[in-house]
Amino acid sequence: MFTRRATTRLARQLLDETFQRTQLPCNSTMASLISHGHFEEALQCFIDMPKPCARAHVQALNACSSLSNPWLGRQVHARLVHGLAPMNPFVLNALLGMYAKCGGIKAARQIFDEMPQRNVVSWNAMIAAYLKNSLPRESLNVFLEMKKYRVQPDAITLSSALTAYLRLGFVMEASDLFDGMTENERDGVSWTAMISGYVQNGVYGQALKLFVKMLGSSVRPDSFTLSSVVSACAGLACVEIGKAIHAQAMAIGFQSDLLVSSALLNMYAKCGEVGDSWVLFELMRVRNVVSWNAMITGFAQNGRDMDAIVLYEKMLQSHIKPDDITFVGVLSACGHERLLDEGLRYFHSISELHGMAPSPDHYACIINLLGHFGKLEQAMELIMSMPNKPNYIIWSTLLSICKINGNIELAEVAARHIFELNPQDSGPYIMLSNMYAACERWGDVASIRKLMKDRNVKKSPAYSSIEINNQVHTFLAEDRTHPQTQMIYRELRRLVEELREAGYVHDTNFVLQDVGEREKLESICYHSEKLALAFGLISKPHGIPIRIMKNIRVCGDCHLFIKLVSRVSNRSIILRDSNRFHHFSNGECSCRDAW
Repeated sequence: MFTRRATTRLARQLLDETFQRTQLPCNSTMASLISHGHFEEALQCFIDMPKPCARAHVQALNACSSLSNPWLGRQVHARLVHGLAPMNPFVLNALLGMYAKCGGIKAARQIFDEMPQRNVVSWNAMIAAYLKNSLPRESLNVFLEMKKYRVQPDAITLSSALTAYLRLGFVMEASDLFDGMTENERDGVSWTAMISGYVQNGVYGQALKLFVKMLGSSVRPDSFTLSSVVSACAGLACVEIGKAIHAQAMAIGFQSDLLVSSALLNMYAKCGEVGDSWVLFELMRVRNVVSWNAMITGFAQNGRDMDAIVLYEKMLQSHIKPDDITFVGVLSACGHERLLDEGLRYFHSISELHGMAPSPDHYACIINLLGHFGKLEQAMELIMSMPNKPNYIIWSTLLSICKINGNIELAEVAARHIFELNPQDSGPYIMLSNMYAACERWGDVASIRKLMKDRNVKKSPAYSSIEINNQVHTFLAEDRTHPQTQMIYRELRRLVEELREAGYVHDTNFVLQDVGEREKLESICYHSEKLALAFGLISKPHGIPIRIMKNIRVCGDCHLFIKLVSRVSNRSIILRDSNRFHHFSNGECSCRDAW
């Protein structure tokens, strides 16, 4: 068997002999070199040709594309301009593709605009060029222009257009385009693009439905498809469906694929099954930074913060270079454990030891940690020292720690910045309003509500979801739309009575509304997580954990309520809120009442 060096030497020998005998360009040798990845040698052959033809120029441009070398590509282009070969459609498409792959988007567009004849390949190359250069809107414009000129798109065109729609967040438009495609046009790329697009835009249920539909087609899922669907399960906390996809990945031989195994590891962690994540991590023969990050953040999210820190140290010993996500996990773990000195040391190591600039997320973690120690002045000094202008994440974190510390004056400063950066986000308005309400400043509460009304800011509803028999059930506060509403409310009232006998009293201080005590009690009794919990208790057999996902932070009364339910019912309850995971067991929570 020939080695790469031997193959290259043989090709060069054959080419030299050909030149000596015929002085004719040996395009087949160039093609062979390119197909074996010997791009530099192929370009040397091109340079040695006395008068390369159009086909040789195309191959040379393809070699430049593979090397991502725009300088060499421009030299080949210069030879074309000087008339050494005809500028036929094949050459022009190769030029267009070379500039697109090498980042020369302006040159690619100029060539495209000057083309006397544009076939589908040219349009596809231009659409893909914009996508590659993170310009999805421009990519879509070319697609729409293509339709205007009545050029019939092919499967490649449609897949690229799907991707462009989804990167802009135009999910409905992408869905309509996909639905209009024929079975022949729907290849693996388009199926995966649509599924991953749903996941990236948070439409997890649609991603799962489309995956089921894909399984009924003639197209088989690949590792990218499976990792996307697993991510959808993580987003919905659907561990049972995730396990089924895990089994399928094993059946078709993708379990050892690094992309799929990392996604599975992350899915189990985000479903509260960090033990299963650890088993997968230990079994992985190859681990990259994504795998380490998933495990570190999984530990941090699930209350195993010291394990996250220990694993980070092992990661360094394994000579894996940490990235931004690694430090988010480590700093979050320090925050949960209230390790101020260690957190500051890890924060400073980002730049001092690893040569990276701390991201806004890293600053947010440290600001949050400082806030839990009441060091608001130091947190503000850190914000003012940031090299870049503080963004939404920074001011939101400051607002949160101001709420914890009851500092309304600084909270108002943070809120003003947030209102400027993202005036339509209801969260900061609600948080500041709640702070006013806690101090019974009802006039200021009314002012915030008026401001929201004037700006047409809509409050996002709080909801909780639970998976039962592979179906996700979602509840709002005081929800009575579920088919089993009567049974759910009966179970919830039973639980309340049982806990009251044990001394539990609803904490209506968490109802921040200017209403009577009875109305407050009615409001807090039927929060969405309580309804989901009651449904889980009547639907899941004893011994099986109950998993609930909530889109905002769990309130203090519900947290206490679920802790007590875990004790009286002897059930394991896992709640994932917007902050972290809460593992309730025997009247205790993994967060140790700090979240």
